[in-house]
Amino acid sequence: MSLWNPAAENTLRVVHDQPTGDPAADLTGGTELLSQVRAGLRPATLRLYTPDPTMAFGQRDVRLPGYETAVEKSREHGFAPVVRKAGGRAAAYHRGTLIVDHVEPADEAMLGHQQRFKVLGELYANALRRGGIDARVGEIPGEYCPGEFSVHGVPDAQSPTRHAIKLVGTAQRVVAGAWLFSSVFVIEDSVPIRGVLDDVYRAMEIEMDPGTVGAADDLLPGYTVKRFTADLLAEYSLHVDLVAPVL
Repeated sequence: MSLWNPAAENTLRVVHDQPTGDPAADLTGGTELLSQVRAGLRPATLRLYTPDPTMAFGQRDVRLPGYETAVEKSREHGFAPVVRKAGGRAAAYHRGTLIVDHVEPADEAMLGHQQRFKVLGELYANALRRGGIDARVGEIPGEYCPGEFSVHGVPDAQSPTRHAIKLVGTAQRVVAGAWLFSSVFVIEDSVPIRGVLDDVYRAMEIEMDPGTVGAADDLLPGYTVKRFTADLLAEYSLHVDLVAPVL
């Protein structure tokens, strides 16, 4: 029995994917996995990958007058524009981030929708705490792609930054028979992400404080995606059996 789905089996198969060079295809890999799990073709799966530079716009962004300008701004910064089916506003990621698609079958997938946000948000904060980061669940004022259960980091006296910064954004897609919980963990190299998000949000005339854009290594210099991946899987292993993790 898992924390986020009491009726589920206590096993997750871990898959480490490599980016394909096509950010749109990498993004749809999560929804394809959702369809396969729903059909019983794949077991409950934790899919992890470090993406190529991507600007993932939300469905609402597409309808804004400044959307086309925002698309051009993202390209100018070297971030490929794509539109995702789950989630809110625009979010940026690159090879210093980790994407995690957690997919499980569920007979009544909608019933656990809110509980998954709460429980997995806390699990992800705990994974960051393993690395020595003061991570907390909750929206911070002015954050990009705001969410009640996003995860932010709080600086300590030794941190190079003095701002609370968003570190994890989460989104969920539910279909009859399965659910997909997709998360972006920003671990390294926040400068290009901050720059592209600032320009994109200005183009769409959405208020956003660039000071809330950061990465885990802004709070803990030297922290890497590889270290965080190990911390994340260690935290997951407290609650489920992980099958064939490959680091």
